[in-house]
Amino acid sequence: MPKIDAPGTGGISEQRLRWYTELPLIVLVYAAYSAGRLVVRGDVASAVDHGLGILKIEKLLRLNAEHPLNRLFTEHAWIGVPADFWYASLHYLVTPAVLIWLFRSRAVHYRAARAWLMISTMIGLVGFTLLPTCPPRLLSEGHGFVDTMAQYSTYGWWGGEASAPRGLGGMTNQYAAMPSLHVGWALWCGVMLWRHGRTPLAKAAGIAYPLITTIVVMGTANHYFLDAVAGAVVMGIGLLLVRPVRRLTDPLMERLRTLFARTPKTPSATEPSIVSAGCQTSAGERIPRQRKQSADPGAEPSAHPADAGDGAPAPAR
Repeated sequence: MPKIDAPGTGGISEQRLRWYTELPLIVLVYAAYSAGRLVVRGDVASAVDHGLGILKIEKLLRLNAEHPLNRLFTEHAWIGVPADFWYASLHYLVTPAVLIWLFRSRAVHYRAARAWLMISTMIGLVGFTLLPTCPPRLLSEGHGFVDTMAQYSTYGWWGGEASAPRGLGGMTNQYAAMPSLHVGWALWCGVMLWRHGRTPLAKAAGIAYPLITTIVVMGTANHYFLDAVAGAVVMGIGLLLVRPVRRLTDPLMERLRTLFARTPKTPSATEPSIVSAGCQTSAGERIPRQRKQSADPGAEPSAHPADAGDGAPAPAR
């Protein structure tokens, strides 16, 4: 696997990371992805044909994990309901949480990891455009799939239109099943936890999260097994493109960051702090001793207590 976390890749120092430049960038990319996902809604008939085509390919390959998992989730609410919550929410929670964790604790790896996630997400959008696909839950009943999100909708905020809140089904593209970015994002999270986690629990979560997500997307009839495979392939392609894309975009991003970044001028450690005209403080002083500089460049400032205040009496001569 190509390295994606070499320090200084692209010539930009990780010390210059600022949340107020990173957050707008991430929000902008996700907004563009979400808007594009809605705009590229394909013809329903074509999406159904593509879904049936995937089922035929899986049948030829003797792959049929979706049906037994879907029956299991349908017949046992104690499995189906948590799976629906998993599908509807975790990719919105875990992925940003891992990004924030990398930003705060693994800054040297953050830029490349963020680039990998964004590049792969945009590739997924291309897949939705070229291959609109009907998920198993939207096929006719004769194909043997049950929409668990609709079956258990009384347990959550979603209705009968994927994981969208009730009444907002029009805000989601239900035919964006190929590739499965639920699986792709989960795989990205898993790799980050495995590579950069320092505890056995973090590494175990890095393995379990993408595996469970793959089972969930099939058991809830939201994706085919080949959708999950395509999600992993998209992440692999995105990983290979990280270095060339960063070579092109990092200089531009650095220019944009300089527009937002404000670098306050800090006094030099060797220069005295000027408190008022002609008054200085020496290193370690908390209260200015108001030592007037002598007119003679070679004269040393007096340390006599008489210099401690303007109203102190002059020493006897």
